[in-house]
Amino acid sequence: MVRGRALWAWSAALAGLTLVRLLMAAWVPLTPDEAYYRIWALAPATGYLDHPPLVAVWIYAGMAVFGDTALGVRAMGPVSALAGTVLLALTARDWLRSRAQTAQISTSLTPDAGMVRTGLLLNGTVALGVGTLIMTPDTPLLLFMALLVWSLGRVCLRGQGAAWLLVGAAVGLGFESKYTAVLPVGGMLVWLFLTRAGRGWLKTPWPWMGGGVALLCAGPVIWWNATHGWVSFLKQGGRTGDWHPAKMVTYFGELLGGQIGLASPGVFVFFVGGVWLLWRQKDAFSRLLLLMILLPAVVFIQHAFGARVQANWPVVLYPALALAAVLPVWSGALASSLLGMALVGVIVVQAAFSPVTLSPHFDMTLRQMGGWQAFAQTVVARTPESSLLIADEYGLAAELSFYSPRGRKVMAVEPRWLLFNLPHARCGEGYLIRSHRRHDQPDTTHFIVLGEELPLVRARHGAVADTYSVFHVRMRCDAAGQGLDAVLLP
Repeated sequence: MVRGRALWAWSAALAGLTLVRLLMAAWVPLTPDEAYYRIWALAPATGYLDHPPLVAVWIYAGMAVFGDTALGVRAMGPVSALAGTVLLALTARDWLRSRAQTAQISTSLTPDAGMVRTGLLLNGTVALGVGTLIMTPDTPLLLFMALLVWSLGRVCLRGQGAAWLLVGAAVGLGFESKYTAVLPVGGMLVWLFLTRAGRGWLKTPWPWMGGGVALLCAGPVIWWNATHGWVSFLKQGGRTGDWHPAKMVTYFGELLGGQIGLASPGVFVFFVGGVWLLWRQKDAFSRLLLLMILLPAVVFIQHAFGARVQANWPVVLYPALALAAVLPVWSGALASSLLGMALVGVIVVQAAFSPVTLSPHFDMTLRQMGGWQAFAQTVVARTPESSLLIADEYGLAAELSFYSPRGRKVMAVEPRWLLFNLPHARCGEGYLIRSHRRHDQPDTTHFIVLGEELPLVRARHGAVADTYSVFHVRMRCDAAGQGLDAVLLP
């Protein structure tokens, strides 16, 4: 009875956390990348230059329920986190039960306590907390990595061959979310071909059928790339060409510091302890989890020898790490989780109310979220009602599109927009908005400058996030009378 009450309390807390996240998602202004992904959802395609398409599908689903609002853009984030938490919690319970039945258990945690700990530590990461507030490709990625771990648990812990079909779906849809999904999948393939348990499964049709499902699910973005010169694969794969070994110490410091920050310090300790104890386990599922963590980690470490590893890249490992974190017998999981949630709360409070005045160089929330709605209203008020608003930076164009009145036309000028199914803009005059951070003048291949207006600032509660020049320009045209690399945003 006590156990049942504890699980009910855990479930209620998870539901309450999801509701709080939805409220926060509705409150905080969109970041430029989120506004850009919103354009993706309004121009559906099976691929885009920057990432695969599932982030757009997530936004489209949210907007179908909550409209073209900040909550609509972000609604699937808290829902995905809820679903992923449940999947990992169920996997933790099954894993601990299996270990207890085979007399391998070396932890004082009961299966139900393992469920709670996994859910706590996953939701105590800053990465997941912020990821439920800000919609990025990591949002669907984390859900499908959780589905991958759960499905592999059904395979290893219950011997369910048909679960390989779900593994294939998780692999394919993870790839449709973000290309880094291939890294833990690579660890899974090593397990399949190089361990006795994995090779045993290869003698059955199930893994091969799962591979077919994976290819089927990943097919849309592969096809899009094949019909668009492989631009997305080349853009993301081109990061491997960066090489600055003189900065190796800096890059390693950023990688370590970024993970301590995104996992939150206490949860990071549990993650490291979980990996260490995984190394000492002999069961097939432990070895599978270890390979799914270590192979990507080696890739990131190797990359850091000469290039920057973006802090969010290793987030693809967090579902497996949260599961491994049930192994340490330490206390403090609740405190570590609450610390991470508190850090997310500080970020939200700063983004919404700015109680501490910092420069945009130190305040990411000011730089990314501060003052967009008021800025768009100022731009609209300072320019003729019938004129075009023009931006040659994708995030700025997307923010103007979201926060400007729906009847006001916004033109985006940049080669990337030609890959979208959006109407090409006709030539004409308008007002080009450019950040002072660009430190250059309008591109003369696209614009004829007719004049310059007074600069405008984007600010939040008196703290200036950025300053913008406003140019009165005429677009240069192609032979068909269309603006070069220019589209009209919805």
